[in-house]
Amino acid sequence: MRLTHDAFIEQQQKLLMTPELRQAIAILQMSTLELSTFIQKELEENPFLEEKEEVEESDKETVDNEKNIMDYLEDYSDRNTGYIEKNEKENIFDKFLARRPSLYEHLEFQLNMEIKDSREIEIGNYLIGSIDHNGYLCIDLKSVADKLNVSLSKVKSVLAVIHSFHPHGVGARNLSECLMLQLKHYGKESHLAQKIIQNHLNDLAKGRLGKIARTLSTPIHKIQDICDLIRTLDPKPGLQYSCNDEIKYIVPDIFVEKIDGKYIVIVNDYNFPRLMINHVYQKVMRERDLCSQDVRKYLEDKMGSAVWLIRSIEQRRMTLYKVARCIVDIQRDFLDKGIEYLKPLKLSQVAELVEVHESTVSRATANKYIQTCRGLFELKYFFSTGVESSGKSQQVSSKSIKHMVEELINNEDTVHPLSDQAITQILTQKGISISRRTVAKYRKEMGIQSTVIRKRYKG
Repeated sequence: MRLTHDAFIEQQQKLLMTPELRQAIAILQMSTLELSTFIQKELEENPFLEEKEEVEESDKETVDNEKNIMDYLEDYSDRNTGYIEKNEKENIFDKFLARRPSLYEHLEFQLNMEIKDSREIEIGNYLIGSIDHNGYLCIDLKSVADKLNVSLSKVKSVLAVIHSFHPHGVGARNLSECLMLQLKHYGKESHLAQKIIQNHLNDLAKGRLGKIARTLSTPIHKIQDICDLIRTLDPKPGLQYSCNDEIKYIVPDIFVEKIDGKYIVIVNDYNFPRLMINHVYQKVMRERDLCSQDVRKYLEDKMGSAVWLIRSIEQRRMTLYKVARCIVDIQRDFLDKGIEYLKPLKLSQVAELVEVHESTVSRATANKYIQTCRGLFELKYFFSTGVESSGKSQQVSSKSIKHMVEELINNEDTVHPLSDQAITQILTQKGISISRRTVAKYRKEMGIQSTVIRKRYKG
């Protein structure tokens, strides 16, 4: 066997993603608000970018700007770095941001308002620190007493004060105690409610009202009233102060207006400035004798970055327009008549019509919203699977079927609610071929309870 080192030529094909291409893909995925923030950041960092003004500056102002920039670059070329230390005082008000207090801050504030004794405040802070994000106390009271070297009765006394705090039910050690604390606060506590909460929560969750009624020897309509009350309570009161419930504003990326019977698609690019290349810096870059090699390299990089950014933003605008235009044309019946006429649609269908890759359509529709005459929708909303429909030449969107199921349940006789099989038969009569299992799946996805739980009892 021959073991040698030989040199040979091999032809390969590789797909290389340049930084510019990565930026273009990232810009395509950005929402209008995200792109506006990104552009402002680039305007601050790239001297070749400037906002296009409606009124052009005078020739004298242009000459002055050129002189100032040249003076700066002459000074820049004598230094090793372009960093300029800023001595201006920071605006201290920027450090104060309005936000909702956390659960622990909210409880500590109430603790300091209710209790003045320092020892009891110490116990209260320890208990509050042992409450999880759901609002439940996750520590044994005996261990708290041993840790702080206080009596168990003292710890129970402070905990009773915390139980009176908002959100109601906070500091409970289990679900039953949490629900009872809420009923006590609302003045709705009763012996029957206590029995159901302590012994029949599992039956309540599964809608076994008849079993509860038989066990407690109580008319079923009374059990139903108590169970309806219990369902209005919050099993996780601490989540009311979760950071995830902060208000989020949505700015439509696409507007659709109906004018003279035609739908006009408008890309929302009014929230960010029009960009152009700074001609002063362009002129400076042509002056080869002015800049050192390092400065010239810096200017060339910034120039290329500015040009590519402008092209990427324009490419994003055109791609969004083409994709939205295609969706509007396909879903015209939905815009005219409503959700029952929403058509099944796949990313690959739009990609083929727009003549781009499927991944491009996916990025273009990600985190984007469209304002229509039917309301504000995420672009992804218009993509759904289809179900075969007898008597029709095309499929029916799963979202349309969900809407039909919801309408049927909303209009049902609550004393005799529709079963999944009954809903299946009604849809079959309308020409929609669907199984009972699929109806149950759609119902659960919409958060609609089963027939047993929806059933109402008359007194």
